[in-house]
Amino acid sequence: MAVMKVARLYDSSDIRFEDEPIPQVGPGEALVKTRACGICSGDVMGWYMKKKAPLVFGHEPAGEIVAVGSGVTDVRPGDRVFVHHHAPCFTCRACQRGEFVQCATWRSSRIVPGGMAEYFLVPKENLAGDTLRLPDDLSFADGSLVEPAACVVKSLRKSGLQGGESVFIIGLGIMGQLHVALARQANAGQIIGTDFVAYRRERAQQLGADISFDPAQGDVVEQLRAYTKGAMAEVVIVGPGSVEAMELGLKCVAKGGTVVLFTTSTPEARLAVSPYDLYFNEIRLIPSYSCGPNDTREALQLIRDGVVTADKFITHRYPFAALHDAYRTASEARDSIKTIIEFA
Repeated sequence: MAVMKVARLYDSSDIRFEDEPIPQVGPGEALVKTRACGICSGDVMGWYMKKKAPLVFGHEPAGEIVAVGSGVTDVRPGDRVFVHHHAPCFTCRACQRGEFVQCATWRSSRIVPGGMAEYFLVPKENLAGDTLRLPDDLSFADGSLVEPAACVVKSLRKSGLQGGESVFIIGLGIMGQLHVALARQANAGQIIGTDFVAYRRERAQQLGADISFDPAQGDVVEQLRAYTKGAMAEVVIVGPGSVEAMELGLKCVAKGGTVVLFTTSTPEARLAVSPYDLYFNEIRLIPSYSCGPNDTREALQLIRDGVVTADKFITHRYPFAALHDAYRTASEARDSIKTIIEFA
């Protein structure tokens, strides 16, 4: 039986290369040879990964189809594809409402064994529901950006962002940078960011942010108040999953504005809010979790249009054999934006 290498995470400090059989292809399924896979900010969130471990992590893969099962007609061996690790049923009430991530099929579906493997199996739900061919002019690295870009597409849609509105982005890692670029593409007015890392603040301004605040230089709320002449921000994107970041977001939003919670907190965390202030200031507090097939298609088009490209966002590329170095780079979150693994 043919075997492949996988990277199985037991803890954030314990990732092991292991051998396991290459998955067998069944009816309606496809086998993909992995060519690129991004390391998500969630992949380096220690508590979040520990509760899932052990697992072959990685959910931002792009690769080449090498085999298909009976009944598969939409793709064939040789096709270059992006595959979403979750796909909905399209028929349940959640799907009918466009709430794809609340679909039971979406929640239970996955690629096998995961993106950090030399090959992965695409079950029939994922193959039919959210596998996209990559145009010839896009690289596999470009393809690995579809999923993170799609999450931002959804976030900004849920924010209700309108042209000319001001946006404040807390945290300028890869997802913050994508929010900057997509907000600029959506004709936002002022785009403002904040991050402790100077490199990330500079990159955000290169991508279209008007200014980026350094929290070490003073109260961020007061910096925003001064910059906006008291107006604050009409849309606030809270990148980190900490209660402190969420509280900051609520302090920075304008009256009639929206705060988007982009990352989960720990299960036990509690956010204290003032219903009085939310009510009279008409503040919308909106979570945005992952993305659906509508979002991945829009993200792929943004990549084709050059709004999101590997050259703009991927700062570090490592071979699969150097996965531990790549994981460390992504975890340290210093002079890096996006780290990916490229497979031979």
